[in-house]
Amino acid sequence: MKLVILLGDGMADHPIEELGGKTPLEAAETPNMDRIAREGVGGLARNIPPGMPPGSDIANLSVMGYDPKKYYSGRAPLEAAAMGVPLGPEDVAFRCNLVTVDRDRRIMVDYSAGHISSEEGRELIEALAKAEPEARLHPGVSYRNLLVQGGDEGLHAVCTPPHDITGQQIDGYLPKGEGAAALREIMLESVPILKEHPVNLRRAKEGKRPANMIWLWGQGKAPSMPKFRDIWGIEGAVISAVDLLKGMGVYAGLEVINVPGATGVLDTDYEGKVAACLDALDRVDFVFLHVEAPDEMSHDGLLDGKIEAIRRFDERVVGPVLAGLERSDHEWRVAVLPDHPTPLSLRTHTDEPVPFAMIGSGIEPDGMEAFSEEEGGRGGCGTVDGWRLMGMLSEKPIPN
Repeated sequence: MKLVILLGDGMADHPIEELGGKTPLEAAETPNMDRIAREGVGGLARNIPPGMPPGSDIANLSVMGYDPKKYYSGRAPLEAAAMGVPLGPEDVAFRCNLVTVDRDRRIMVDYSAGHISSEEGRELIEALAKAEPEARLHPGVSYRNLLVQGGDEGLHAVCTPPHDITGQQIDGYLPKGEGAAALREIMLESVPILKEHPVNLRRAKEGKRPANMIWLWGQGKAPSMPKFRDIWGIEGAVISAVDLLKGMGVYAGLEVINVPGATGVLDTDYEGKVAACLDALDRVDFVFLHVEAPDEMSHDGLLDGKIEAIRRFDERVVGPVLAGLERSDHEWRVAVLPDHPTPLSLRTHTDEPVPFAMIGSGIEPDGMEAFSEEEGGRGGCGTVDGWRLMGMLSEKPIPN
C-alpha cells in the first residue's frame, strides 16, 4: 500500500464577508480535493493539542504521526537539522527572522522583509556574524535563519513569532523573562549594522522593504523522537520548500527530497514536487508532500493570493498525484488537509480543528459533499487528534 499526505499549509480560514460568507477554501476551485471528500471519508483534525501554541511545527508534527505533547521541543531545532547545523546537548537554537520594522514608530511592518532572497539574506547574516563573532549565526532560506546559543541561554525566555504581530508595536513583544536581556541586546544591535548594509541600500533604491532588524523566536533543544519506520514499519520521504518540514524529516528518519524550484511561495515548482513524489513511491511506501503558499498568502493578508494558492495546490498537486497513483500498479491511499487555519482577518495561525479527507483502497464514502471547513464537520470520522491520522490512513495500530 502506497500512502501519501498532501498538506496545504494554512488553507483553512474563517468565513469572509467579501466572499459572501464563504471561506477561501470554499471559494476556490478545488475539484480534486472535493473528489477526495466525496469519494472518501473525512472529518476534522485537531492538530494543535489543547494548551499548545498554533505553530506549523506542532501541527505538522501531529500530521506526521507524532504526538507533540511527547516529542515537541521547539521549532528552531527542527530547522537546524534541515540546515545541517549540529546541536550539542546544551545548545539552544533560535529561529532568526530578517524583518522590516518601522524604526520611528517601532512597528513590525513585515515578518519576512519582503520575502528577501536567500542570497541577500546570506550576505546580511554573514555581516552580522562578522560584527558579532560570539553569535553562532547560520543563513537559511530567504528570511528564515538560525542562531545557536550555548548553556541553555534564552531557553526559557518568552519569544513571540513576528508573523503574529504584523502592524503592531514591537516594544511589548520583545523577548521577556529568563535570559531575555541577552536576546534583546542581540536583536537591537543588529539594527545599525543592517541599516547601512549595501543589500538594504540597494533594496531601498529598488522600492523593496529593507531587512533592518533580526527577530529571535521559536527556541528549543534538539528533540528526541523515534524514527518513522520504527513506529509504522515503512520507509518514507518528505517534500517541502521550508527547513521546518525538512528538519522534521531528518529527525523522523525520512528521506528528505529537495526540489530545486520549490520556493515556499506562490511561484513554487508544483510539477517538480509531484514528479518527486511519484518517483519516491517507487522506493518508499509513504510521502508527505507539503506546500507553503496558502499560509504565506494569509500572513501577507492577500485574499486573491490565498484563493489562487489553494486553486494551484488542487490543480497542480492534488490532481496530478491522484492521476499518477491511478496509473500505477499499486494499491494506494491519499489524505489531504491543512495543518492549521491561518485566517486572513488575523494574518496568523489559530488552533481550531481543520478539515481532512482520505481516499483510496478499501475506503468507502461517508457522505461528505466537498472539501471545506463546514463539510469536514459533517465527516463520518468526527473530530480526531491529528497525530492519529497516520494510523487511520495506514490502518495500523496507533502507538500509545
